[in-house]
Amino acid sequence: MLDIKFVRENPEIVKKNIENKFQNEKFPLVDEVIALDAEKRTVQQKADELRANRNKISKEIGALMSQGKKEEGMALREKVNAQAKELEELAQQEAELTEKVTKIMMTIPNIIDESVPIGKDDSENVEVQKYGEPVVPDFEIPYHTEIMEKFNGIDLDAARKVAGNGFYYLMGDIARLHSAVISYARDFMINRGFTYCVPPFMIRSNVVTGVMSFAEMDAMMYKIEGEDLYLIGTSEHSMIGKFIDTITPEKELPLTLTSYSPCFRKEKGAHGIEERGVYRIHQFEKQEMIVVCKPEESPIWFDRLWQNTVDLFRSLDIPVRTLECCSGDLADLKVKSVDVEAWSPRQKKYFEVGSCSNLSDAQARRLKIRVKGENGNYLAHTLNNTVVAPPRMLIAFLENNLCEDGSVKIPEALRPYMGGMEKIEVK
Repeated sequence: MLDIKFVRENPEIVKKNIENKFQNEKFPLVDEVIALDAEKRTVQQKADELRANRNKISKEIGALMSQGKKEEGMALREKVNAQAKELEELAQQEAELTEKVTKIMMTIPNIIDESVPIGKDDSENVEVQKYGEPVVPDFEIPYHTEIMEKFNGIDLDAARKVAGNGFYYLMGDIARLHSAVISYARDFMINRGFTYCVPPFMIRSNVVTGVMSFAEMDAMMYKIEGEDLYLIGTSEHSMIGKFIDTITPEKELPLTLTSYSPCFRKEKGAHGIEERGVYRIHQFEKQEMIVVCKPEESPIWFDRLWQNTVDLFRSLDIPVRTLECCSGDLADLKVKSVDVEAWSPRQKKYFEVGSCSNLSDAQARRLKIRVKGENGNYLAHTLNNTVVAPPRMLIAFLENNLCEDGSVKIPEALRPYMGGMEKIEVK
């Protein structure tokens, strides 16, 4: 969320940013929120003047009473009482205007970084770099659920009976592989200096609106009926929420955390054929990383975060590439984002397995995440990135490590988490 003062002083910059994000329908909101803010400040000024005047009169009443001028004092008291009623009305008016301003400000997108390519949607994202040589073997790569079924590793039919579409049972060596990847990712990030954390898997509405846009919230979040609680769509939500309404001494920054959680998503809308199976689902597990840092350090941390994901996938013999997300593909709170995509030998193309985002001070402003510096308090910057998110990551793992005889090789880095296994053999 932007600072209202910035919007007030730079309306054309804000409108140009809206244009770059292809959200022209939001143009009128800029002028509307500036007008509402001006009205609110007028009401505030009037209320402040009334308070000052009331305090002055109250002192006069005290002086009159001490001089025995009771009638004059009582007359002034009636004036104070009348002003109290007017102040109450002004306070209510101010609260209503504040709510309207905040509601609009929550929908105006953050100012994107000047390096972000301008484009309408994800089809215009820009490839940055490839890591590892993408290989297409000379034998057929089956669909990922078929690979899993050969190991008796998945049961989608039973899951549909129990929970409906978008759920799964993982079993045997595939379930073990799933857990091994999560454990490996946890230790990978700990070895890079991140503090491990298991956060709450539900969060309150004020945290939800603090970490994401209304559009994202509606498309993603499951609400707990009858309670002010939502199931998290990613542990970033509760991890950033951990710092709500806090002031951290500057010397303690950066705060670098890696977290495990199950994730729950509505996944509204229709999806293509390549999103069957366990590619796009309502429930999955994830290892995440977040950083809370000084504003001048967030670009450095942004590059470090996505590089962590690249390094992890390469350590498991999976070729990847990075994509710079264009302006139209950025959620409203993000100033810059890079997707990490893994190579799919079956599809002969890359697909998304992680996303790294710099949100500057947008989440910090909403959640009051502040830093105590030498010259006073200021807003922190927040960043997040996917370490790994199986079972989607398992698709890339199985396809890239599949052998012609149907077995799946286990890269050396993962073997300690698989009991020393070098291969998963077909059942």
